[in-house]
Amino acid sequence: MTEETRPQHDAEPAEPPSEATPTEQSPPPPEDLLRELETLRQKLDEVQKNAETFKDHLLRKAAEFENFKRRTETESFTLVRTANESLLSSLLPVVDDLQRSLKAGAGGKDPEAFYRGIELVAAKFMKILQLQGVTPFESAGKPFDVNYHDALLQVETPGTAPGIVLEEVDRGYMLHDRILRHAKVVVATAPHGGDAPAGADRGTDG
Repeated sequence: MTEETRPQHDAEPAEPPSEATPTEQSPPPPEDLLRELETLRQKLDEVQKNAETFKDHLLRKAAEFENFKRRTETESFTLVRTANESLLSSLLPVVDDLQRSLKAGAGGKDPEAFYRGIELVAAKFMKILQLQGVTPFESAGKPFDVNYHDALLQVETPGTAPGIVLEEVDRGYMLHDRILRHAKVVVATAPHGGDAPAGADRGTDG
């Protein structure tokens, strides 16, 4: 074997590449820091201005709500007072008629005229009540109903079905579609201690 083809056993192995050490990042120049600080300051000023604007807006809304609440309370009070004044004003002519009837009947010369006068006053008063939505309901001769009647007394009445209203002591009234006052009534019951109508003991002493 010739010298040129002899393998090179004595060649040194190649060294592995050394790791590159990271270079340290240099700090930004002072002018960049100043610009960044100025930008942050401007943003902070803008946030503070917005906060003041929202605070002012909230305070105005709170003041407006308080004024609205006060105005609503005043209007409600005025409405109730005006409604009462209207009702009372409509009752004054009835009082005038009553006083005239009492004055006319004081001599007792014409009882029939006095009765007619009182009858007219009662009719006028009922008309005023109807204008306010107050209407009476009939009870006599109808079955006792705890939703409409208060039983003052139960009377054994042969020939009358138990639970029928015999007499209306105080008339009942409706206000629009609800009970304003229950009628106070006398109710028929079965003779010799028969069963009383359901609820007929309401308003009685036993």
